[in-house]
Amino acid sequence: MKGRVLVVAGSDSGGGAGIQADIKTITALGAYAATAITALTAQNTEAVLGIVPVAPDFVRLQMTAVLDDIGADCVKTGMLVDDRVIDAVADVLASLPALPLVVDPVMIASSGARLLDARAVASLKHRLIAHARVVTPNVPEAELLAGIAIAGLDDMRRAADRLMSQGAAAVVLKGGHLTGAMVRDLVCDGGASFVLEAPRRDTRSTHGTGCTLASAIAAGLAQGMALRPAVERAHAYLQRALAAAPGFGRGNGPLNHAVGGP
Repeated sequence: MKGRVLVVAGSDSGGGAGIQADIKTITALGAYAATAITALTAQNTEAVLGIVPVAPDFVRLQMTAVLDDIGADCVKTGMLVDDRVIDAVADVLASLPALPLVVDPVMIASSGARLLDARAVASLKHRLIAHARVVTPNVPEAELLAGIAIAGLDDMRRAADRLMSQGAAAVVLKGGHLTGAMVRDLVCDGGASFVLEAPRRDTRSTHGTGCTLASAIAAGLAQGMALRPAVERAHAYLQRALAAAPGFGRGNGPLNHAVGGP
């Protein structure tokens, strides 16, 4: 086991996304996952039935408890609920020597439930994305964060440029919400960019894909990988997990995180 990832995110009672997907992914790739839980959710593959936020001071306490003892080589954020939690997370990170930060700007669940208070978007941009090693939005999230409509790869590049102008060192913009037989993810790291492609799968088992990809990238960074190989390994792992999905549930089902590395 190599690499320690502290994940700050919400819990998914269905096990397909959130903290549960993060832990499964990081473990499958040979790294160590610690957590600070921001919210409890009652959800399954069809809907989010309820959300109980965790107090910001307790999120802060979870983070400092882990960091003061176990430490971390990378921090990954997911569902952050509201601006008070974002401020708590940012304050803890600002008090530490710089750690690679992977920001998955979770805003809306696969079922359509809103997972981030609208007032918190500005805090997310200024306090976390501005300091991120990499931010991993899907198309709707990138549209909201960059303030532009995205219809294709050229728009994805414009959105990534805007996110990097906000301070993010790199962007992995996931193209799964666009149409076409191929799904294209755009990766921009400073002046360099490349596209990762995969055939679009005819499947309902897509719950937790964003959490999985971001946590897989965080595991690679925690293990000392450069961004490109970390993203390429994460992308390949996600494709295997999608292909082997067990088909559980009546809605957007979970992946098979047990497919393992490399």
